[in-house]
Amino acid sequence: MKSVLALLCVLALPVMAAEPTLYGRYEYIKLPEFGETLKAKMDTGALTASLSAKNIQTFTRDGEEWVRFQLATPDADSKVYEHKVSRISKIKNRADEDDDKDEVNVAKRPVVDLDMCLGNVKRTVEVNLTDRSNFNYPLLIGAKALREFGAAVNPARRYTADQPGC
Repeated sequence: MKSVLALLCVLALPVMAAEPTLYGRYEYIKLPEFGETLKAKMDTGALTASLSAKNIQTFTRDGEEWVRFQLATPDADSKVYEHKVSRISKIKNRADEDDDKDEVNVAKRPVVDLDMCLGNVKRTVEVNLTDRSNFNYPLLIGAKALREFGAAVNPARRYTADQPGC
């Protein structure tokens, strides 16, 4: 009897996982902590999310690694933010992937956990801090964050989620 009940429980489980929400290549993402909504590039080729920051300084507080920074976004003020570092990411420079080179440049970036709102979905996402002020989009959403949001990307579409509603 127990085996029959177990079989019925297994059969009652959904056969397929929920379908991902389809977003465009570019979307608006709200960062509640900073009070800003940024234009973000949804990049399935990047692993982690990146936020444009400047004056990035790591320091130790109570034996833990922290980071101090300012946003490097078009509407940012000069406010300084401090966050506990969740880890340090190592980003390989694509220009260094030349077969003739023996050395590879690896940039080390502090990673922090930030709340983000995409459409009506709010998630905490790992974000590395780097100066993206030379890029068109101050926020890049990589594959890990896309999974957190249950997102799929249609590169032919833009701003499908409209303004964040979280």
